[in-house]
Amino acid sequence: MKRLQDRVALVFGAGSIGPGWGNGKACAVAYAREGAIVACVDVIAAAAEETVALITAEGGRAMALACDVTKESQVRAVVEAVMAAQGRIDILHNNVGTTKMGGPPDISLDDWHRQLDINLSGAFLACKYVIPIMQAQQKGVITNISSTAAIRYMGYPYASYYAAKGAVNQFTVSVALQYAGDGIRCNAILPGLMDTPLIHQQIAGHYADPAEMIARRHAACPPGRMGTGWDVAHAAVFLASDEAGYINAVLLPVDGGLTARCV
Repeated sequence: MKRLQDRVALVFGAGSIGPGWGNGKACAVAYAREGAIVACVDVIAAAAEETVALITAEGGRAMALACDVTKESQVRAVVEAVMAAQGRIDILHNNVGTTKMGGPPDISLDDWHRQLDINLSGAFLACKYVIPIMQAQQKGVITNISSTAAIRYMGYPYASYYAAKGAVNQFTVSVALQYAGDGIRCNAILPGLMDTPLIHQQIAGHYADPAEMIARRHAACPPGRMGTGWDVAHAAVFLASDEAGYINAVLLPVDGGLTARCV
């Protein structure tokens, strides 16, 4: 028996922003490999469909849905569609996130609000509509993807991202403790310096060229290499499994020890 056999996993941000394996894409495939039925959601329908194709090619079960997590009506519609198709939601995985370079003088108020909406309010809206389902089931697992930027200055000037991810951490803790008596567990994964398509889209401009970015990020990690989407995926599968049944309100760094280092 696979660890997540026949459980229904709803993954927001299951597509990839570019070629390769982002955190959400890897997590969706990893859930499916452990027997879950995966609802793959992305703001770009084709990205969700690509992940579904990868899952079904391996004999897994999945469905693709498009959604902008900052739009309440779309989040509600996705949850309703999954319930109509599957009848339950056992795992909620909130992976959607983005960065915006700039300190307070450098970005607009609209930029600030959009960062909070994408990184924080999207998780809130998903929880708003999924928690009542899990309460009725008296069982469920919520995993929010935060960042080591929630607890450390990472060297990048993105104040709005630090603020949003810090809020995700405390949101996670509040949900975990408020609903523990309903059989719901809620944890956050804090990826460190990761080698994913996102960094080429949103971080590369902070360096002279992509090669310099890769080299410097590898060098900054205690193991001498960045993590990958699969490192996050393996942690997510564990947190969703019965093996983690007494793990709740945990903010889990997946960072190769980066945040434990003093310099």
